[in-house]
Amino acid sequence: MPGIDTLNMTLLPGARELLAVHARELPQRDDLCGAFCGALALRAAGIEEHRGEALDQDAVALAAGSIVSGMREPGTLPHGELGRRDYRLSVPSIEDSALSGTTAAGLLDAIASLSRGRLEAIPYTGPWSPDTLAGLFELVAALERPVTLVANFATHHLWGARPTVSQLLDYLFEGEQDGPPADWDVGHFACVFARVRGPRGSLYGVADTYPALGNGGVHMQPQEHLARALERRDMPAGGMFVVVHAEDTAAVRAGATAVGLAEGLWDNGTVAGETPR
Repeated sequence: MPGIDTLNMTLLPGARELLAVHARELPQRDDLCGAFCGALALRAAGIEEHRGEALDQDAVALAAGSIVSGMREPGTLPHGELGRRDYRLSVPSIEDSALSGTTAAGLLDAIASLSRGRLEAIPYTGPWSPDTLAGLFELVAALERPVTLVANFATHHLWGARPTVSQLLDYLFEGEQDGPPADWDVGHFACVFARVRGPRGSLYGVADTYPALGNGGVHMQPQEHLARALERRDMPAGGMFVVVHAEDTAAVRAGATAVGLAEGLWDNGTVAGETPR
């Protein structure tokens, strides 16, 4: 009926497969948020193994040259998370936890090599705004093959992961920005898989790497906050990967340029280890 308030939800191609893998893989192992997201992107696209080995976060970490910290620093985990250091494979370590993790360049190379060229991770550095974020999302949502958006953002710009229903609806229908404070303050990788549009705002669905965040690691973020988190102006740089089948790369590159995004890698402050040959 005319006048009834409505919302519109869009899932990216492959989102249901990604969420199924996400639920099985949680939580990330310490320092492997980027590798965790890389594994989700590969498996959501139907790529389950490489040279007979299952593609999990450890396999992606080795291929990406990820480095783990020798000791976990206080305050680096969301409230309620104890951490996980049961690494399946021997991932290189470093004493300085500020340098541990996965580089953007390493994740790009890992996805290409582990997919044997079937997938490409196209990196975008911004500029990030609600408009460029929406333009990129709508571009990839129109694809037929699976696609994953892997965001490398600053968590302190996000809403806390457990807003009330009233806060979500007030944002969507009235544009109210009064959400819960951020849960933590780190540079982090997570996957964006959906969008809910209302009359005054858009919320993006985030598949995060810890079950304590949101509902089993899934939470919603206002477009303005997600864009600021991607900009990361007050910490080492961030950005977003579009992980697509090789056949879709030309269309994504042309469309992303049209909405004003610049392709390129960023330095998120992590150092790279050696990758297997």
